[in-house]
Amino acid sequence: MNKKLLMSLAAGVLLACSMASGPALAGAQQEKMKQCNQDAKGKTGDERRAFMKECLSAGKPAAADNKSAQQEKMKMCNEKATGKTGDERRAFMKECLKG
Repeated sequence: MNKKLLMSLAAGVLLACSMASGPALAGAQQEKMKQCNQDAKGKTGDERRAFMKECLSAGKPAAADNKSAQQEKMKMCNEKATGKTGDERRAFMKECLKG
């Protein structure tokens, strides 16, 4: 496989992940892909493919990190929403969590 084909394959995997898991996870996957590509510098052919496969599948905590970030955002928004009730609170939380 040449470099273009490998990058196309990786982009397809990232696209599938983003569609299945949402934009936040896609960002984490993109960062992981970026880091793996940097770490794979100098490797070619089968060695690079094997390295990339291992690197991208290693430690699935990207989703766990994302969950922690979402929990932190929820905590922050809840603190800011203190004193708001009903529709006002719902509208505030929707905007806060979106941004």
